Amino acid sequence: MTLTPKNADDSCLINQTVPAGIFGSPSEHLDEKAQIPNSPSKTNPNPNSGNDLERGHSHPVENAATASLSSSSDDEDSEDDTDFPEGGLKAWLVVFGSFCAMISVYGIINFAAVFESYFSTNQLAGYDSSTIGWIFSVYLFIVFFFGIQVGPVFDRYGPRLLVLVGSVLVVASQLLLGLCEQYYQILLTYSVLGGLGGALLNVPAYGVIAHFFKRRRGLATGVAATAGSVGGIVFPIFLQAVIPKLGFAWATRIIGFILLFLSVIANVLVRSRLPPSRHPVRVLPDWSLFKDLKFSFCCAGVWFMEWGIFTPLTYIVSYAAAHGQNPNDAYTLLALLNAGSFLGRFLPGFLADRFGRFNIITMTNALCVITILAFWLPAGDSHAMLIVFAVTFGFASGSNLGLYPVCIGQLCEARHYGRFFSTAMMTGSFGTLTSLPIAGALLGIGGGQEQGWLALILFAALSYAIAMSCFLGARVLAVSWRVKEVY
Repeated sequence: MTLTPKNADDSCLINQTVPAGIFGSPSEHLDEKAQIPNSPSKTNPNPNSGNDLERGHSHPVENAATASLSSSSDDEDSEDDTDFPEGGLKAWLVVFGSFCAMISVYGIINFAAVFESYFSTNQLAGYDSSTIGWIFSVYLFIVFFFGIQVGPVFDRYGPRLLVLVGSVLVVASQLLLGLCEQYYQILLTYSVLGGLGGALLNVPAYGVIAHFFKRRRGLATGVAATAGSVGGIVFPIFLQAVIPKLGFAWATRIIGFILLFLSVIANVLVRSRLPPSRHPVRVLPDWSLFKDLKFSFCCAGVWFMEWGIFTPLTYIVSYAAAHGQNPNDAYTLLALLNAGSFLGRFLPGFLADRFGRFNIITMTNALCVITILAFWLPAGDSHAMLIVFAVTFGFASGSNLGLYPVCIGQLCEARHYGRFFSTAMMTGSFGTLTSLPIAGALLGIGGGQEQGWLALILFAALSYAIAMSCFLGARVLAVSWRVKEVY
């Protein structure tokens, strides 16, 4: 690996390596490293290194004794950040624990369309689409926004308590949801209680993977992220079969017990490896991170990507029902979308490790635009076209929520991942908060249904186009327009 930042985490000074023979013996290298803060280098091979020094990644020394201690400490830090297991039983068990935790977050998100369709025809039949959309937007907003507090806590104290409390809240949300009849009850139980639980689970589920994987982080994260697809396949089919027989209340209670079982596994397996971060726990976002334009573009891409992905996921069942599809077929459509996303979460993660994380997420966002305009826009009442859209969009969008955490990890050290990731999630949370109300309002445009659906579909496509441009902008800032560059 050269000094040019190309691979995961290479943009961080501490993760870069130096070719043999340039600085002499290892002991000389350590001595020079200890002197960096007192005697700045005249040449700066890495444009990001200055920012890293300002953020406190190297430790100033006052005398020879403290210089030696600082050098030793920095060497241990460097080893911690570069000597990743990249596999083995312990590491993959952590990935499986993250998988179980993510089902309680993204598995719930990916069958939100079932709840939206059920609420709009039962408990909330008197409410318009935009008002019902706030239920799911508030849930997503809380999951992502409160990560800004969860991330630094994870970096400082580890995942154990976070995963435990988050599991209790998520399970309680599903057990109580079946008792809710009023709008405010659903909002408090599903959105607030479930959202807080999801926020406590989300950051540790991604963060612990960054502790065990660096070179293969895209693959490992993609494997864990298939949890959303599994939940999105199993739960809609389960609800389709159980609601007519046992009712909505018992269907959600059974889901709660399933999540309880998965939560036990997550609490046993999810663990950290790297030493805790020395950064103090902050309640407010770390605004200094936005000085890095690559990070700022990446956060903007997350915002618009949230606008794009959750609109089809939430409204595809209602779209199919509005165009004459059988309700059972509409639920099956959501399962097909998530089946497509299963491969879409795993394969792009594998390719991202080889061809570059920003390269792959840019291409998958472009593919989302193509599938929306080519298959959903002209679908109408064509059942075959809707199936094609569900599978292709599922594949294209499957990588969205799995790749952007890996892209964030490429811009920071592993031990500070929680702080960077939670700040990016805080930005994206405002995208999730506004996406479904905007989509619901667009659905009510004009007197005819078709005009509203047209506006909603174009909104999703435009959002993905802007997201693609933002991720492309981050890549260009890092490696210019070199097409063959792996980044």
